[in-house]
Amino acid sequence: MNKIINTTNAPAPIGPYNQAVIANGFLFMSGQVAINPANGEVVQSSIAEETHQVMRNIKSVLLEAGYGFEDVVKTTIFLSDMSLFAEVNDIYGSYFEHNFPARETVAVKGLPKGVNVEISMTAYKG
Repeated sequence: MNKIINTTNAPAPIGPYNQAVIANGFLFMSGQVAINPANGEVVQSSIAEETHQVMRNIKSVLLEAGYGFEDVVKTTIFLSDMSLFAEVNDIYGSYFEHNFPARETVAVKGLPKGVNVEISMTAYKG
């Protein structure tokens, strides 16, 4: 049986989906963008702050599900422009202590709410 994960410590879904779903020990997390869950505002003061907000949102969903960054096995990073890669990559990497997950990073034409970065993750506890 699947378990739905939602927390008020991360932005509410803006469509017909959940923040995450647990199935057979896997946590499948929907893409997170830089929305501050406290006020619903998009954080875009800088790509650094935008990326940190995305990672804080991810951490909140992981914690609600009983997982941590050490359980993440796969991520996908979507960027509005590949010129943002180095800064996003440095900040993203700072949230992991070791054993980085598999990952791909792609540039896309547009992201929800006009953000510059969206990250989704899959975690596992077996």
